[in-house]
Parts: sequence; structure tokens; C-alpha cells
Amino acid sequence: MRGMPAYRSAPVTSSSVPPGIPYIIGNEAAERFSFYGMRAVLVVFMTQYLLGADGSPDLMSEAEARGWFHLFVAAVYLTPLLGAVLADGLLGKYRTIILLSAVYCLGHLSLAIDHTRLGLVIGLGLIALGAGGIKPCVSAHVGDQFGRANRRLLSRVFGWFYFAINAGAFASMLVTPWLMQRWGAAVAFAVPGILMLVATVVFRAGRFRFAHVPPAGMHFLREVFSQRGLGTLGRLTMIYLFVAMFWALFDQTGSAWVLQAQKMDRHLFGFEVLPAQIQAANPLLVMLLIPLFSRLIYPAIQQFWPLTELRKIGIGLFVTVLAFSVPTWAQVQIDQGATPSIAWQLLAYVLLTSAEVMVSITCLEFSYTQAPRSMKSFVMAFFMLSIAAGNLFTSAVNFLLLKEDGSSRLAGAAYYQFFTLAMLGTAVLFVVVSRYYRGETILQEEIAAEALPGRD
Repeated sequence: MRGMPAYRSAPVTSSSVPPGIPYIIGNEAAERFSFYGMRAVLVVFMTQYLLGADGSPDLMSEAEARGWFHLFVAAVYLTPLLGAVLADGLLGKYRTIILLSAVYCLGHLSLAIDHTRLGLVIGLGLIALGAGGIKPCVSAHVGDQFGRANRRLLSRVFGWFYFAINAGAFASMLVTPWLMQRWGAAVAFAVPGILMLVATVVFRAGRFRFAHVPPAGMHFLREVFSQRGLGTLGRLTMIYLFVAMFWALFDQTGSAWVLQAQKMDRHLFGFEVLPAQIQAANPLLVMLLIPLFSRLIYPAIQQFWPLTELRKIGIGLFVTVLAFSVPTWAQVQIDQGATPSIAWQLLAYVLLTSAEVMVSITCLEFSYTQAPRSMKSFVMAFFMLSIAAGNLFTSAVNFLLLKEDGSSRLAGAAYYQFFTLAMLGTAVLFVVVSRYYRGETILQEEIAAEALPGRD
């Protein structure tokens, strides 16, 4: 009797979409529901639901909650380095994802059952380790399924991958705030935990469909610290330092923009939107804008100006400046006693999401193709350090300017103006510095279809 076949160690020579892609995309949709659902209500939880050890309210101020929120997001994007080392150097991507997914589920459990600061710290710590640890592995695992015969499909599949992220995020950002308002924090945190368990099961179901690129062991470390490896990281760092400022602004949709929405007229299209639900505009717009950019906007620009990856990112940084100018204007109105419509935030989301398509999706694919074969997960983690750096910057601004009474020294419209001007300076410098980038495109080697192991 023959045993189960060994895992396939390389992509198949094929011109079609790799067979493991549906399992990865299904996993990503459920996992992103769990993460963004929890994240959507986090600031609301800290300012309205947090309890002390005796069960009495122990609420945070708005500035303190913003600081903790961005510190958590920074941690989520620092831990990918650990996941990358495990994946590329020791366990391989598949085993790393399964292991850290279990840690991820325990983090959701902690948030669901303990609503004190201790439960918050434990839950967010475990989620940061799990969500961050698997992040570079999953995106690099997508790229590992491709060889040169079907590399033309890589951009399209990364688009699907990003679409799955936003489909899960959209659903969770609508559902989870409603669950918290209707049923409380326990249910609002438990449902994302259940979706994370579903994500883990779906991913395991595809194990014999995947190409499992083996970990490189010590060769991985030698590659990282080789002239080629350090050169790759050095060149990419030049790009990521500028992208970090994009994330410093973008991730405030989950903190400052939610708090601003509480002070706005939230009636939109005949419905009253909860402050945390307006975040759902971003993933919905991503799903609409990805095909719009790939089929219409990019081809139209290409007709008169060649669009490289770095040019796309540069345009996106300038669009981010426009996007943050809108809530800056809205905050000016709020500071003067007015109640502007939430539609102004919706306009800002259209601009910011357009910037995200140009910056984030492009940088995701760019990072993978620039990485040496044994460093794919590590370089993805290195890209995510730009997200961590941006959120650490935002967290530091909030904590350093925090007064003893919990208010901020950079209050109201001045807070938004500071970040808008910082983004403008960053975009201008990026245009100059990016001209000096030199790199290469590197994909995985293939195996012939007839070399696949058989199954009973």
C-alpha cells in the first residue's frame, strides 16, 4: 500500500493558474475578516468598553487609545521578521503558517473572554505574533506557486489576493461594529476568532496542492548577509523609508478617522453609519478600484508615459496628500462648532484607496520579484517593516504630545495638518531618490508537470 505523496517542492511548468491558489485566497479572505474585524472595533473598545480588574470601567482617552492602536499595528508588522526567519530558514512557509495560526486563534480567545487591560495586552500580543508572523509567509507562498511559464499571471493573482484581503475586511468592518453595539465586546471578538479557525482549516486543506519550497537553512542566513542579500535589502530600504510615511497616514483610518466620525453627521444614503463602519469604505473601494486601475487607468497612462513600479508608488504618495487634506478640512469645521457630513470622509477614502492601490499592491509585487529565491519571505517581512515604522511614528507622535489630562498638545485640525505636510515632503523627496534605484526580477525555478508525485 502506497503512502501519501510527498509535498511538491517547486512550481509546475504550466501556463495556467497554479492549483493551490484558491486555498491561499480562501484562507486570506477568512484571516483578514478576523484581523480587520477585531481591529475595526479596537479603538471603540478601548474608549468605551475597557474594564478594570474589579469590573468597573477603565476607559482610555482618545489620544491614549490612538497611541496604543498604532503601537499594536506596529507590532503586527515587526513580528513578520520572526515568521520570515522561521519560514525561510527553519520550518518552511506552510508549517510556519499552521503553527502561528494556532497562536493567532488564542489571541482572539483572550480578547473575547477578558476585557481588562491585561486581557487586552495578552490578546493583542498573541494576535501581533500570529498575524504578523504569517503575513510575509502567505504573500511569499503565493509567489512560490509560479514559475516562468505562468509568470504573466503573477500580477493578476496578486490582484486576486489583494481582492480577497479586502472582501474579508469589508464584510468584517460592517458586521463587527454592529455585533459590538448589539451584543457587546465578547461576541464582537469571538466571531473574528471563529473566522481565524476557518482560515486555518482552509489552508491545511490545500497542502497537497501547494508548491512547498524547502527552507534554506544556513544558506538562508548566508544569503541574507551576502553582498547580494545586503545589497537587495539596502536598495529596498531606500524605497521603504518613503513608503513608511504612507502607512503612518493610511492606518489612521482605524484610529483618528474613527474618532473624527463620532463628531460628524453620519447619515449616508438614508442610513446612519456607525463610526467604525465607515472603515468598510476602504475594502469595498479596493475591490472596485483594482480592476479600474488595471484595465483602464494604468493602460491610459501607459499610452503617453511608461509606468514603472516606482512611478506608480510616487503618484500614490502625492494622492495620499490630497486624501489627508479632506479630513483636515473636515476637522477645521468641527473645531469651529460645525457638524460636517460623513460624506467628506467617504471622499477621502476614495482618494486614499486609490493611493493604496498604487502604493501597497505595487510594493507587494515589487518586493517579491526583487528578492533572492531563498529570501522571499524575509524580504516580504522587510517590506512590512515600513508599515511598522509608519505606525511607530504615528504612535510616538500621539504619546509624546500627550498631556497629563489625556489630551494632546497637537489637537484638532493641527494634528491632521502635521501629517499632511509630512506626507507632501516625503512624496517630493521620493521622486528624487527613486531615480537612483537599480534592481532585478527573480522568480522561482520550475519542475516539469510529469515530475509531480502521484496519488492513490
